[in-house]
Amino acid sequence: MKTFVIVGCGHLGNIVANAYRNGLLKTYKLIGAYSRNSDDTMELLKGIDAAVCGDIPSLLALKPDFIVETASIKLLKEFAVEALSNGSSVIPLSIGAFADEEFKESCKEGAKKGKSKIYIPSGAVGGFDVLSTISLMAEVKKQDIKAGIHTRKGPNSLKNTPLYEEELQASEKDVFNGTTKDAISLLPTKVNVAIATALSTIGPDNTSAKITSIPSFPGDDHKLTVETDGLKAVVDIWSEKSDIAAWSVVALLRNLSSEIEFF
Repeated sequence: MKTFVIVGCGHLGNIVANAYRNGLLKTYKLIGAYSRNSDDTMELLKGIDAAVCGDIPSLLALKPDFIVETASIKLLKEFAVEALSNGSSVIPLSIGAFADEEFKESCKEGAKKGKSKIYIPSGAVGGFDVLSTISLMAEVKKQDIKAGIHTRKGPNSLKNTPLYEEELQASEKDVFNGTTKDAISLLPTKVNVAIATALSTIGPDNTSAKITSIPSFPGDDHKLTVETDGLKAVVDIWSEKSDIAAWSVVALLRNLSSEIEFF
Protein backbone atom coordinates (compact mmCIF):
# COMPACT_ATOMS: atom_id res chain seq x y z
CA MET A 1 0.00 0.00 0.00
CA LYS A 2 1.32 3.43 -0.97
CA THR A 3 1.59 6.14 1.67
CA PHE A 4 0.98 9.88 1.49
CA VAL A 5 1.09 12.99 3.65
CA ILE A 6 -0.58 16.38 3.35
CA VAL A 7 1.18 19.74 3.63
CA GLY A 8 -1.35 22.49 4.23
CA CYS A 9 -4.37 21.78 6.41
CA GLY A 10 -6.83 24.38 5.20
CA HIS A 11 -9.98 23.92 3.12
CA LEU A 12 -8.30 22.11 0.21
CA GLY A 13 -6.21 19.83 2.41
CA ASN A 14 -9.33 18.84 4.33
CA ILE A 15 -11.09 17.85 1.11
CA VAL A 16 -8.27 15.40 0.37
CA ALA A 17 -8.31 14.09 3.95
CA ASN A 18 -12.08 13.65 3.87
CA ALA A 19 -11.84 11.75 0.59
CA TYR A 20 -9.42 9.38 2.34
CA ARG A 21 -11.68 9.20 5.40
CA ASN A 22 -14.65 8.31 3.20
CA GLY A 23 -12.89 5.42 1.49
CA LEU A 24 -12.09 7.03 -1.86
CA LEU A 25 -8.36 6.30 -1.54
CA LYS A 26 -8.44 2.66 -0.45
CA THR A 27 -5.06 1.80 -1.96
CA TYR A 28 -3.31 4.51 0.09
CA LYS A 29 -2.53 5.15 3.75
CA LEU A 30 -2.45 8.73 5.05
CA ILE A 31 0.46 8.69 7.50
CA GLY A 32 0.92 12.34 8.45
CA ALA A 33 0.21 16.01 7.89
CA TYR A 34 1.80 19.38 8.54
CA SER A 35 0.52 22.91 8.86
CA ARG A 36 2.04 25.98 10.45
CA ASN A 37 -0.98 25.85 12.78
CA SER A 38 -0.89 22.59 14.75
CA ASP A 39 -4.59 22.91 15.65
CA ASP A 40 -5.41 22.79 11.94
CA THR A 41 -3.27 19.68 11.55
CA MET A 42 -5.01 17.90 14.42
CA GLU A 43 -8.41 18.85 13.03
CA LEU A 44 -7.54 17.51 9.58
CA LEU A 45 -6.33 14.20 11.03
CA LYS A 46 -9.20 13.75 13.51
CA GLY A 47 -10.10 10.07 13.61
CA ILE A 48 -7.15 9.08 11.41
CA ASP A 49 -4.17 7.16 12.76
CA ALA A 50 -1.48 9.46 11.39
CA ALA A 51 1.34 11.68 12.66
CA VAL A 52 0.68 15.30 13.58
CA CYS A 53 3.98 16.75 12.39
CA GLY A 54 5.30 19.88 14.03
CA ASP A 55 7.73 20.74 11.26
CA ILE A 56 8.79 19.79 7.74
CA PRO A 57 11.78 17.61 8.80
CA SER A 58 9.53 15.36 10.90
CA LEU A 59 7.13 15.07 7.97
CA LEU A 60 9.88 14.11 5.53
CA ALA A 61 11.23 11.59 8.06
CA LEU A 62 8.05 9.58 7.50
CA LYS A 63 9.37 8.87 3.99
CA PRO A 64 5.96 8.92 2.29
CA ASP A 65 5.52 7.78 -1.29
CA PHE A 66 3.60 10.99 -2.07
CA ILE A 67 3.45 14.47 -0.57
CA VAL A 68 0.26 16.37 -1.35
CA GLU A 69 0.84 20.15 -1.11
CA THR A 70 -2.16 22.43 -0.62
CA ALA A 71 -0.38 25.25 1.23
CA SER A 72 1.56 27.95 -0.62
CA ILE A 73 4.34 28.60 -3.09
CA LYS A 74 6.63 29.61 -0.23
CA LEU A 75 6.10 26.38 1.69
CA LEU A 76 6.39 24.21 -1.43
CA LYS A 77 9.78 25.76 -2.14
CA GLU A 78 10.92 24.93 1.39
CA PHE A 79 10.57 21.17 1.07
CA ALA A 80 10.10 20.04 -2.54
CA VAL A 81 13.73 19.55 -3.60
CA GLU A 82 14.70 17.68 -0.43
CA ALA A 83 11.57 15.53 -0.58
CA LEU A 84 12.14 14.58 -4.20
CA SER A 85 15.81 13.82 -3.53
CA ASN A 86 14.76 11.51 -0.70
CA GLY A 87 12.41 9.54 -2.93
CA SER A 88 9.04 11.13 -2.14
CA SER A 89 6.99 12.18 -5.16
CA VAL A 90 5.27 15.57 -4.90
CA ILE A 91 1.73 16.50 -5.93
CA PRO A 92 1.63 20.31 -5.73
CA LEU A 93 -1.34 22.66 -6.02
CA SER A 94 0.93 25.73 -5.76
CA ILE A 95 2.04 25.20 -9.34
CA GLY A 96 3.03 28.84 -9.69
CA ALA A 97 6.29 27.94 -7.94
CA PHE A 98 7.49 26.33 -11.16
CA ALA A 99 7.54 29.69 -12.93
CA ASP A 100 10.86 30.01 -11.09
CA GLU A 101 13.14 28.27 -13.59
CA GLU A 102 15.91 27.67 -11.05
CA PHE A 103 13.48 26.02 -8.63
CA LYS A 104 11.94 23.92 -11.39
CA GLU A 105 15.34 22.64 -12.52
CA SER A 106 16.36 21.89 -8.92
CA CYS A 107 13.17 19.86 -8.51
CA LYS A 108 13.88 17.93 -11.69
CA GLU A 109 17.39 17.14 -10.49
CA GLY A 110 16.02 16.10 -7.11
CA ALA A 111 13.50 13.81 -8.79
CA LYS A 112 16.25 12.18 -10.85
CA LYS A 113 18.36 11.65 -7.75
CA GLY A 114 15.52 10.19 -5.68
CA LYS A 115 13.82 8.34 -8.55
CA SER A 116 10.67 10.26 -7.70
CA LYS A 117 8.18 12.31 -9.71
CA ILE A 118 6.45 15.68 -9.74
CA TYR A 119 2.79 15.06 -10.57
CA ILE A 120 0.99 18.21 -11.74
CA PRO A 121 -2.75 17.84 -11.00
CA SER A 122 -5.31 19.47 -13.25
CA GLY A 123 -6.27 21.80 -10.42
CA ALA A 124 -9.05 24.22 -11.31
CA VAL A 125 -8.76 23.50 -15.02
CA GLY A 126 -7.74 20.46 -17.09
CA GLY A 127 -6.98 19.36 -20.61
CA PHE A 128 -3.21 19.30 -20.09
CA ASP A 129 -3.03 16.05 -22.04
CA VAL A 130 -4.33 17.56 -25.27
CA LEU A 131 -2.42 20.83 -24.73
CA SER A 132 0.90 19.00 -24.35
CA THR A 133 0.09 16.70 -27.29
CA ILE A 134 -0.54 19.63 -29.64
CA SER A 135 2.60 21.38 -28.40
CA LEU A 136 4.66 18.26 -29.09
CA MET A 137 3.21 17.93 -32.60
CA ALA A 138 4.02 21.57 -33.37
CA GLU A 139 7.56 21.20 -32.05
CA VAL A 140 8.30 18.09 -34.11
CA LYS A 141 6.75 19.58 -37.25
CA LYS A 142 8.52 22.91 -36.59
CA GLN A 143 5.21 24.77 -36.77
CA ASP A 144 4.31 28.05 -35.11
CA ILE A 145 2.20 27.65 -32.00
CA LYS A 146 0.22 29.98 -29.75
CA ALA A 147 -0.95 29.16 -26.24
CA GLY A 148 -2.75 31.21 -23.65
CA ILE A 149 -5.25 31.43 -20.84
CA HIS A 150 -8.06 33.94 -20.37
CA THR A 151 -9.46 34.13 -16.84
CA ARG A 152 -12.67 35.91 -15.97
CA LYS A 153 -13.42 36.61 -12.32
CA GLY A 154 -15.27 38.97 -10.01
CA PRO A 155 -13.52 42.09 -8.69
CA ASN A 156 -13.71 40.98 -5.05
CA SER A 157 -11.23 38.18 -5.74
CA LEU A 158 -8.72 40.84 -6.81
CA LYS A 159 -8.89 42.80 -3.56
CA ASN A 160 -5.53 43.21 -1.82
CA THR A 161 -3.72 42.81 -5.15
CA PRO A 162 -2.05 45.46 -7.35
CA LEU A 163 -4.84 45.03 -9.92
CA TYR A 164 -7.76 46.03 -7.75
CA GLU A 165 -9.48 49.38 -8.04
CA GLU A 166 -12.91 50.36 -6.75
CA GLU A 167 -14.17 51.12 -10.28
CA LEU A 168 -14.08 47.40 -11.06
CA GLN A 169 -17.22 46.96 -8.95
CA ALA A 170 -19.18 48.88 -11.58
CA SER A 171 -17.67 48.03 -14.96
CA GLU A 172 -15.98 45.18 -16.83
CA LYS A 173 -12.28 45.66 -17.48
CA ASP A 174 -9.26 43.72 -18.70
CA VAL A 175 -6.95 44.18 -15.72
CA PHE A 176 -3.99 42.14 -16.98
CA ASN A 177 -2.60 41.22 -20.37
CA GLY A 178 0.89 39.72 -20.56
CA THR A 179 2.74 36.45 -20.04
CA THR A 180 1.92 33.80 -17.47
CA LYS A 181 5.29 34.41 -15.83
CA ASP A 182 4.43 38.08 -15.31
CA ALA A 183 0.99 37.10 -14.03
CA ILE A 184 2.32 34.80 -11.31
CA SER A 185 4.85 37.46 -10.24
CA LEU A 186 2.03 39.95 -9.85
CA LEU A 187 -0.55 37.57 -8.36
CA PRO A 188 1.35 34.68 -6.74
CA THR A 189 -1.73 33.10 -5.15
CA LYS A 190 -4.26 33.74 -7.91
CA VAL A 191 -3.00 32.25 -11.18
CA ASN A 192 -1.49 28.84 -10.52
CA VAL A 193 -3.62 27.56 -13.39
CA ALA A 194 -1.83 29.94 -15.76
CA ILE A 195 1.54 28.39 -14.94
CA ALA A 196 0.10 24.88 -15.27
CA THR A 197 -1.09 25.84 -18.75
CA ALA A 198 2.33 27.22 -19.61
CA LEU A 199 4.20 24.16 -18.35
CA SER A 200 2.04 21.88 -20.50
CA THR A 201 2.56 24.00 -23.63
CA ILE A 202 5.27 26.51 -24.54
CA GLY A 203 6.55 27.78 -21.19
CA PRO A 204 5.76 30.73 -18.88
CA ASP A 205 7.69 33.26 -20.98
CA ASN A 206 5.75 32.45 -24.16
CA THR A 207 2.26 31.60 -22.91
CA SER A 208 -0.11 34.56 -22.80
CA ALA A 209 -2.36 35.39 -19.86
CA LYS A 210 -5.34 37.70 -19.74
CA ILE A 211 -7.48 38.51 -16.72
CA THR A 212 -10.87 40.18 -17.04
CA SER A 213 -12.73 41.55 -14.04
CA ILE A 214 -16.53 41.38 -14.33
CA PRO A 215 -18.83 42.92 -11.70
CA SER A 216 -20.68 40.32 -9.61
CA PHE A 217 -19.11 37.45 -11.57
CA PRO A 218 -19.31 34.27 -9.45
CA GLY A 219 -16.18 32.15 -9.15
CA ASP A 220 -13.60 31.85 -11.91
CA ASP A 221 -13.82 30.96 -15.58
CA HIS A 222 -10.59 29.73 -17.19
CA LYS A 223 -10.40 29.43 -20.97
CA LEU A 224 -7.26 27.67 -22.21
CA THR A 225 -6.35 27.83 -25.90
CA VAL A 226 -3.55 26.28 -27.92
CA GLU A 227 -3.36 26.64 -31.70
CA THR A 228 -1.02 25.51 -34.45
CA ASP A 229 -1.33 24.87 -38.18
CA GLY A 230 -4.48 22.85 -38.82
CA LEU A 231 -5.25 22.24 -35.15
CA LYS A 232 -6.81 24.16 -32.29
CA ALA A 233 -7.95 23.14 -28.79
CA VAL A 234 -10.04 25.17 -26.37
CA VAL A 235 -10.70 24.09 -22.78
CA ASP A 236 -13.16 26.27 -20.85
CA ILE A 237 -13.91 25.51 -17.20
CA TRP A 238 -16.00 27.56 -14.79
CA SER A 239 -16.09 26.84 -11.07
CA GLU A 240 -17.82 28.79 -8.34
CA LYS A 241 -15.42 27.57 -5.64
CA SER A 242 -11.86 26.22 -5.50
CA ASP A 243 -12.91 22.72 -4.39
CA ILE A 244 -12.20 21.20 -7.81
CA ALA A 245 -8.47 21.79 -7.27
CA ALA A 246 -8.40 19.46 -4.25
CA TRP A 247 -10.62 16.93 -5.97
CA SER A 248 -8.17 16.85 -8.87
CA VAL A 249 -5.55 15.58 -6.40
CA VAL A 250 -7.91 12.82 -5.26
CA ALA A 251 -8.60 11.90 -8.90
CA LEU A 252 -4.86 11.88 -9.67
CA LEU A 253 -4.09 9.54 -6.75
CA ARG A 254 -6.89 7.20 -7.82
CA ASN A 255 -5.64 7.28 -11.40
CA LEU A 256 -2.10 6.38 -10.33
CA SER A 257 -3.32 3.28 -8.50
CA SER A 258 -5.83 2.16 -11.12
CA GLU A 259 -5.39 -0.71 -13.57
CA ILE A 260 -6.53 1.72 -16.28
CA GLU A 261 -4.92 5.16 -16.29
CA PHE A 262 -6.21 8.24 -18.12
CA PHE A 263 -3.70 10.63 -19.66
